[in-house]
Amino acid sequence: MTKHIRNFLNGMAFGITETIPGVSGGTIAIILGFYSELIETVNHFTEDYRKYLKFLIPLIIGMASGILLFSSIIHYLLTNYSFPTMLFFIGLIIGIIPLVYKKIKEPGQRLKPNEIALIAVPMLFLMTVSGLKPETVTIPADVIRGMGVSYMAFLFFIGVIAAAALVIPGVSGSFVMLLMGVYHVVVFSVSSIRHWLIDPSNLSLLLDICKILMPFAIGVIIGGLSMARLIEKLLKDYHKVVYSVILGLLLGSVYVLFREPIVFQSGVTGVTAAIGVITLLTGCAAAFTIGKKRL
Repeated sequence: MTKHIRNFLNGMAFGITETIPGVSGGTIAIILGFYSELIETVNHFTEDYRKYLKFLIPLIIGMASGILLFSSIIHYLLTNYSFPTMLFFIGLIIGIIPLVYKKIKEPGQRLKPNEIALIAVPMLFLMTVSGLKPETVTIPADVIRGMGVSYMAFLFFIGVIAAAALVIPGVSGSFVMLLMGVYHVVVFSVSSIRHWLIDPSNLSLLLDICKILMPFAIGVIIGGLSMARLIEKLLKDYHKVVYSVILGLLLGSVYVLFREPIVFQSGVTGVTAAIGVITLLTGCAAAFTIGKKRL
């Protein structure tokens, strides 16, 4: 497999996970072994853009392909088989936890109190905020019809926060969007692109899409660039601290995902429970095997 094809497939996996509430793209980047390269590319792109474009172009094309081509499949699986589907992604997180733990634990020594605190605090924080999501779901079309400049500014702000979450393993950008009540609006707009491509003359639909996605995308770019610089510096100067925090976020995200209503939305029977155990173990094994080679 050439490096370009691998980067394309990595981007596709990255894009697919970003459509699933609670699943962190940063975690997938660590499992697949391109997290550090992604951070380096974002931070040093202007220094040698030709070198970094070779990594970035297939990754971005893969991300776009993953979102556009697989969003319908993921939607189908979550609608009809949500329990085994979500358990697979939970398994991916569980499988990478032992490998991240090895990054912070010295051989033959126990974790120090400050390291335990660095794990516990972000874990408890994530578990706490997971209970703050709004109960009601906003109807996307109604929001778009009634939105003004203030809502566009709000979308920009959410884009900044979601992008920061995007590059932090264990924190899901889609979870942040759910928490702030814009997830369904943004996903609705992304899915509308396909309808506009079928009928490009529908300028009102294009305007509605742009009103949502443009301020959000600008926020994502600014937030991603800012957070990537911070993470690179922290990884360089405080390697064990960063991985301690990441471990806490991964542990907390397992709890958060099990509490997501989407896990149980299609119901749980004896058959789906058995399949769920298989998909959970498959996810664990896949993450551990791939991560062991690349992390």
